[in-house]
Amino acid sequence: MKNELLSVEDAAARIVSGAVMTIAGDEALLAQLPKGQWIGGTSVYFVTETGGAVIRDRLYCTTLPEATKADIRVLEASDLPRIAEGYAPGGMSFILIPAFSTAHSVFAVDGPSYAGFFNQPLVGWISGVHLDDIGRVAPKVFDGTTGAAHDNAAVLMHLTLEAGLVPQVDIVNIFEQNDADAPCFRFTQSGFEAQTALIDGVETPLADYLQENGIDTRLPLIANYGGALINVSVQSVDAQSGKVAFYAPVMQNVDYRFAKPLADYAQAFAKQLGAGGDTQYSCNCILNYLYGDLEGKSTGGFTGPVTFGEIAYMLLNQTLVRLELQPA
Repeated sequence: MKNELLSVEDAAARIVSGAVMTIAGDEALLAQLPKGQWIGGTSVYFVTETGGAVIRDRLYCTTLPEATKADIRVLEASDLPRIAEGYAPGGMSFILIPAFSTAHSVFAVDGPSYAGFFNQPLVGWISGVHLDDIGRVAPKVFDGTTGAAHDNAAVLMHLTLEAGLVPQVDIVNIFEQNDADAPCFRFTQSGFEAQTALIDGVETPLADYLQENGIDTRLPLIANYGGALINVSVQSVDAQSGKVAFYAPVMQNVDYRFAKPLADYAQAFAKQLGAGGDTQYSCNCILNYLYGDLEGKSTGGFTGPVTFGEIAYMLLNQTLVRLELQPA
């Protein structure tokens, strides 16, 4: 696996050579690439070796010489339950989904219930746009086999890997749940928004509670899923309507607590990650980039796109997803 920032010309030459690739970059650059064995998604935010940066003139390319076969397909929201069809024995899959699309919301809520969903490593991210362009420009994903861009469907790439390699997927969460005596939030239905929550067992208007108690909504809600801490980030609090919107769905009957405050995001990532490198793939969250002021700050050598959501099987927020191909 090799990770590089490449010009359109160099990325195109790599594609023409027959390489299997995932590519992130500005839509105008992705649209210039030739057809081949690649999938792509829009992003202009990246973590580079020298720190976070907005990059519009190059593409972040991950080349996968370890892949002996790539099966690329486009899935509409109604097709997402078929994700596991075509899983290759001992292989892995990448999935890219445009932010704010129906495919995004359907995958987030229903993904873990799909047949065979957890039978093979699945990683990816939610494509986005520059924050100034939200509402004006739709995030896109690209099917490299046709060159077509999609703003309301997922693009999926099933990979067959060389014998003797094992894909290892890690969720790197720099946040910790607040103490056990901190308020516990439980929701009566799953979804991207809520008006009430059971807070320490008492049904409470959520927007009012967050505002009246001065809750720092830059910190995620965290739940413990079988030992993995999964974040849900607050998108907005509308006092007038009473609605609280989230960047990922809260799940019914799951206990959440807000995270402990964190002083230095970049240092926290560097401490957990150690040294990165070309043999490892990662993507980080736009909220970490913004709230942690990561522009110009290194996160320990791990480079990759900054996204509107990360995927390690399920949709994640304010998390770094790491993939490594290891010898068996």
